[in-house]
Amino acid sequence: MKLSGRWVSFFFVLWATWETALSVTRYSIPEEMERGSVVANLAADLGLDVSGLAQREVKLDIFHNKKYLDINKRTGELFIVEKMDRESLCNTKTMTCFLKLDLIIESPLRIFNIELGITDINDNAPHFRRDKIELDVSESATPGERFSLPNAFDPDVGANTVKTYKLSESEHFAVDIHSGSDGTKYVDLVLTKALDREEKAVHNLILTAVDGGVPARSGTASIIVRVQDTNDNAPQFDQAVYSLNISENSPAGTVLVKLNATDADEGPNADLTYSFTLYTSEKTQEMFSLNSQSGEIAVKGTVDYEDMKIFEMFLEAKDSGPVPLSGQCRVTVYVKDMNDNYPEITIKSLKNTVDENIPVGSVIALVGVGDRDTGDNGKVNLTMNKSLPFLLNQTSDYLYELLVSEPLDREIVPEYEIMLVVTDKGNPPLSDNETITVHLLDVNDNAPQFPLTFYTIPVMENNAPGALLSSLTALDPDLHENQYLVYFIIEKEIANTSMSMLFSINPENGNLYALKTFDYEIEKEFLFHIEARDSGVPPLSSNVTVHIIIMDQNDNTPLIVSPWRAHGSVVEEKIPRSTDKGTLIAKVIAIDSDSVHNSRISYQFLHNTDATLFSLDQYNGEIRTMRMFSYRDSRHQQLVVIAKDNGEPALSATVTIKLSTVETALKTYADLTEVPLGYDIFSDLNLYLVIGLGSVSFLLLITILVTIVLKCQKTKPSKAAPPCRNSVISERNSTIADSTLVSNDAYWYSLFLAETRKGKLVVRQPVPKGSRYIVSSIPRSTGLTETSDSAASTLQVRKNY
Repeated sequence: MKLSGRWVSFFFVLWATWETALSVTRYSIPEEMERGSVVANLAADLGLDVSGLAQREVKLDIFHNKKYLDINKRTGELFIVEKMDRESLCNTKTMTCFLKLDLIIESPLRIFNIELGITDINDNAPHFRRDKIELDVSESATPGERFSLPNAFDPDVGANTVKTYKLSESEHFAVDIHSGSDGTKYVDLVLTKALDREEKAVHNLILTAVDGGVPARSGTASIIVRVQDTNDNAPQFDQAVYSLNISENSPAGTVLVKLNATDADEGPNADLTYSFTLYTSEKTQEMFSLNSQSGEIAVKGTVDYEDMKIFEMFLEAKDSGPVPLSGQCRVTVYVKDMNDNYPEITIKSLKNTVDENIPVGSVIALVGVGDRDTGDNGKVNLTMNKSLPFLLNQTSDYLYELLVSEPLDREIVPEYEIMLVVTDKGNPPLSDNETITVHLLDVNDNAPQFPLTFYTIPVMENNAPGALLSSLTALDPDLHENQYLVYFIIEKEIANTSMSMLFSINPENGNLYALKTFDYEIEKEFLFHIEARDSGVPPLSSNVTVHIIIMDQNDNTPLIVSPWRAHGSVVEEKIPRSTDKGTLIAKVIAIDSDSVHNSRISYQFLHNTDATLFSLDQYNGEIRTMRMFSYRDSRHQQLVVIAKDNGEPALSATVTIKLSTVETALKTYADLTEVPLGYDIFSDLNLYLVIGLGSVSFLLLITILVTIVLKCQKTKPSKAAPPCRNSVISERNSTIADSTLVSNDAYWYSLFLAETRKGKLVVRQPVPKGSRYIVSSIPRSTGLTETSDSAASTLQVRKNY
């Protein structure tokens, strides 16, 4: 270290003194003087002749055997050859170090002892044995704790040695300086504030040692304080709450999030393990998986929005410190709805059996609809798959009423299969259906109906009593008791005879039976009503008109009324032998009380003595001559005439006529028919007939009028036929017998005319009991002339009931 000229002069003046005590010459110089610097003029100080020094051998013997100084032989000055470092020359810690040297001058030999005091200057800065000081300090160290530091070394002494230590600015550390017994300064590093490794893991400090020299010198050392981690920091997640969205039905393995937790500690204290806390439900843990090392959360189960819309996971990250610390976070997963659920139909209330007369507008079912989806996916609409007499009325977003919109009829449709279709508004839309069955209960709303409104039933006369005439079955489309029918005859009387005495009907099946044997010749028809009534409440009924027609059987044998003869007798007639061809000899008249078809009579010869002589008209029974009699012809002719009806099988009657020819000129049968009867007889009979016919007609008219008046005054029955029509029918039937009499009177009137033309008298007279028709004939008296009455016949017809 070079000294300035001012310092050199100062030290030279200060120390360069002449000392002669004990023959030791002492000089004092500061160390580190520059080479060539003059320490002292030995020649002058020692009294030596400078001029003679060059010839004399002068040398310096240095104690340390190192040439630091030399003498200028020309000037006698002691000058510095090499800088002298007090610290290297002396081990003493005193301020001045003495260098002993001998100045040897030969010729004559003289030895001068010289001591050169080398005074210490502050030429050395303090320095530390280690430039870097490393300390490991636990962050759990408490303030006040001390850490020893190596002290600085300064070869200078005295005031130039280490005087103090300084520490770079730090809020956590300071230095404490204390002196040893030898005056050495020692320093300790003191913790003034608690450390936090997570805040600052390494503290870089500069320790400066400063000496007391002027100017002061210093030396520095780097202090690296490594804060040793303690598990004082819990793991921290990036977010305290994670909000995630996921679509339902996401496949397993779908990663939701990778959690990131950090621990300000290090080493094992920062090794984190992720796990669910006890606050996380088992269902959530079944639905999601958590990677304990990476913190990755993935889908594990089937995510269903309708099952759970929000999942909350409580997770912790735990370090591996001796006393593990943990940090928590919450993960909220919001499930996004997808249209993956079919809409649902719930029948909340149902009347699956209703009366068919249920009023329009009645509610028969409450139907709830729903869809577990949300938004448009959860909006639904309910319809019916086809047009039915029902209506859906929406009462709320998810409730419908099924109403009756039209009158129902069980007989047309007994039950309805109603398919309800619910469709959501998702894309694509999903739908479902539910079928409900509504059964209609029968109500007695249908009256029994006969297939026909008018039944004509032919009944063959001579039927057996109790014979089945017909089965009159009505139909009732109702059910059960409303369908159970009871049949009965609406009571009425015909000719003082009740219908229930003539006919009966099975009340259960409508079979109509005859209670008596009918005779066409007496009763030809019946007209009455049959009612069918159901068992409902109230009962309904309907009636039908039944017309019974008695069909004729060929049960009556033709009765020959002309020519009249006693039973089993033969009719004898005399005719002139001069009778011309075509002359009417006789006329056979037969009657049959059967119907027109069965009563159609045809006449034939059963026996004819001479087939060439007589002819018989098969339709009117007239017997005429086919030629005139000849002398060869027998005087006696016998004719057997058979009258046969048209029935099947045909019935017949015969009459035998014996003809005798006479020569006397007699009037023929034809001539007799042309002679009118006496006016008084014909006129009286005619009068009787007219009076009889008029009386019967008048009585019939009175009866009809009285019957109509009585019927109209009676209270109308509930289910009876129209009264006027019944009255007419009743009167018609009540006059059947009278009409028969009138018809017979007309017949007898015709017969009277025919018989009187043959000269016979036809009168009515009583007939024996049991006879149906009795013909009495009185033959002509032998003494009668052509103008007199030829015969008298008596005929009486009596009806048997």
